[in-house]
Amino acid sequence: MTQAERILTLTLNPSVDLSAEAETVRAVRKTRTFHERYDPGGGGVNVSRVVRELGGDTLALVTSGGVAGRFLEELLAEGETPYRALPIAGRTRIAQVIHEISSGLEYRFIPEGPLLAEAEWQAALDALNREEGGWVVLSGSLARGVPADFFGRALRQAKAAGRRVVLDTSGAALKAALDVGGVHLVKPSLGEFEALVGRELRETPALVAAAKELAASGAARLVAVTLGSRGALLVSAEGQCWRLPAPDVVVRGASGAGDSFVAAMTLALARGESVEEAFLWGSAAGGATVAAEGTAHARRADVEAIHAALRPMLKGA
Repeated sequence: MTQAERILTLTLNPSVDLSAEAETVRAVRKTRTFHERYDPGGGGVNVSRVVRELGGDTLALVTSGGVAGRFLEELLAEGETPYRALPIAGRTRIAQVIHEISSGLEYRFIPEGPLLAEAEWQAALDALNREEGGWVVLSGSLARGVPADFFGRALRQAKAAGRRVVLDTSGAALKAALDVGGVHLVKPSLGEFEALVGRELRETPALVAAAKELAASGAARLVAVTLGSRGALLVSAEGQCWRLPAPDVVVRGASGAGDSFVAAMTLALARGESVEEAFLWGSAAGGATVAAEGTAHARRADVEAIHAALRPMLKGA
């Protein structure tokens, strides 16, 4: 694999993800949990983990602080995910996801995370610029203290170096980066996309039209919108459009499904596969993650099986 295919990820607000099950979640009373597991989490971290699982070359750049930061690094090392820690003064956050067996519901508790000083987020930009790799994935939330145009700055830097950029974030950070333009792939969820355009897009024609408008504007060459149980939509700057249903799997959790989608689609594009094939791989990885426990556990064999099952279902929209 060449350096042009290497995928760099940057996670400014990573987490240690604790997932567990509980019979019932009740107020005031103690909630006893079981089947606990710990995973390294955060947008770019999850992307790198899945790229690695699928046989790709990746490096995760992650901020790391305090005991939780050292635990995050330990988990990354145990999972054999290549990473480079960027020291910060604050403490890395710990997130928790509880699956309530009695209802089948999932409860997510996500802390806001540490406050980054200007020198710390600037060091992250510098580290991203130093590392080799043809693809850069900018994903997840921005840590407190980081300006909303941070991903826009990283995008300009990456484009100047001839790299292709994949964007998966939300709110002001998403808008600021798209205003810079030239993103190769952007992957909002339906809710994130509606917030970006400022209106509801429940009907397919309206959704397709909005995605085509964004792609045609030059903000992003490929616009993939994940729709949860309704599957996913992909539009290209050339006006092509594809739809895929949600994979037919038993849902065990959704943590990291969008990141898995980004990982597999980016890897396929980096390997020179067609846009349609990349879309299939992304949807398959998202489905494999939904069917697994924990955060972003898309097993390669499951991804390959779902990919084969989805192929006949790919259609234009």
